[in-house]
Amino acid sequence: MTTATLRAQAAQTAPGVDAESRIRLSEVIASLSCALDITEGQPEGHAARTALIGMRLAEEIGLDHAEREPLFYALLLKDLGCSSNAAKMSYLFGADDQRLKRDVKTIDWPKMKESARYLVSHALPDARPWERAMRVISLALQGSKGPRQLVETRCERGASIARSLGFPEGTAIAIRQLDEHWNGKGHPDGLRHEEISIGARIANLAQTVEVFWRERGIQAAVQIARDRRKRWFDPALVDAFVTLHEEASFWEQLTTSDPTAAVAKLAPEDDIHYIDEGELDRIAEAFAQVVDAKSPWTFKHSAGVARIASGIAATIGFDAEDVRRVRRMGLLHDLGKLGVSNLILDKPGKLTAEEFDALRAHPADSERILERIACFANYAPLAGAHHERIDGRGYFRGVPSRDLPLAARILTVADIFEALTAARPYRDGMPREKALAILQKDAGKAVCTLAVEGLLAYLKREEVESRVEDQLRSLDSLLNELSGEHQVPLRPA
Repeated sequence: MTTATLRAQAAQTAPGVDAESRIRLSEVIASLSCALDITEGQPEGHAARTALIGMRLAEEIGLDHAEREPLFYALLLKDLGCSSNAAKMSYLFGADDQRLKRDVKTIDWPKMKESARYLVSHALPDARPWERAMRVISLALQGSKGPRQLVETRCERGASIARSLGFPEGTAIAIRQLDEHWNGKGHPDGLRHEEISIGARIANLAQTVEVFWRERGIQAAVQIARDRRKRWFDPALVDAFVTLHEEASFWEQLTTSDPTAAVAKLAPEDDIHYIDEGELDRIAEAFAQVVDAKSPWTFKHSAGVARIASGIAATIGFDAEDVRRVRRMGLLHDLGKLGVSNLILDKPGKLTAEEFDALRAHPADSERILERIACFANYAPLAGAHHERIDGRGYFRGVPSRDLPLAARILTVADIFEALTAARPYRDGMPREKALAILQKDAGKAVCTLAVEGLLAYLKREEVESRVEDQLRSLDSLLNELSGEHQVPLRPA
């Protein structure tokens, strides 16, 4: 097949995204916050509703305009580091990390009695009584050190990603301090009163109000704010919230069917930011980090798939714009895995039928999240199709992948190759040659022949380029040594 033919096919099958022009940063972040919601075991829209509450509180207390933009993005991205402690939580408790994260938001965890009740009800829930008792004792002996480390991992990671995206420092600080309490008994640093940034104080109250309002109603939300006044929450913020709660419009905004669209419109008018291609790449890279942090066994998986898929696309003739889009889908194809329990992702043995069904849902979740974002909507189906097969025996739709765009078939091959060559809890990573042999055997039956050929060509090119780079480095080193040996002194000793 000629290069010209490949380019023609690439142009026909690689998706286009004219909608990328004039895309608001607030719209993209609001939509992607749904991925963080499911990681926390919350229904999609939790962060957006938290932002609706928090921004209304900011207005009520007359928060300075300069502090509103950092607050806005902190409210949406408060859980940006949520995946980084999921595996450890699941391992320590021997339980579903999403249930652990969801339920901890409803308890007053600094109180010993409530913490003890939480430990007893959540540690090894399916084990025998004596095993559960031993795990509870083990967790209790850690004291406050264990929870503090989990919170610190989560909050520091979230702040770090926010900084890498170029958000204001106030956003990163608010994310870092999200679980600090007014009385100094929060985590990770035990800050108190005004030592805690106003953004973190608002976010802490707003997320708690959202959870209790959604699960138990308005009165429960008001009562929890009052109960934790001067302990968890800034008393001035609680007083402002209590005055607001009688406004019907305050609660009506939370009942909208599309909270992400509603909150995107709240971005401070003077700070509306339209993202360019480079910023869109950085956002995709950041959320790939969130996905890959969910399990130690998928560390850098999304980045690896993106690198391989874009390498294949470039090798077989996709133009630069479409290579870039394939790379983005490689970075974001597993967003839906944020909603899969670590008991499943990190399980060392064979999955049960029920567990496998839960895992098989993740491509659909990836597609659903991405299709809400205008700049990703046209090629969100690529992410949703990365487990489809030529013979129609894949998932989630079970359609013959020969009928899918070439970009989708490339993503499938890249995903399989990266997964086969990486270690998993139930096996070591395969040698590259063995993984390639499996793909070649399945070419035309399970995976696209053209995509496999593109992978072989890409890997060969990568190997040649690597050898050339090694030789150039050796030559540089040799030249440096020779230069040093024959250097003429600038003046006599």
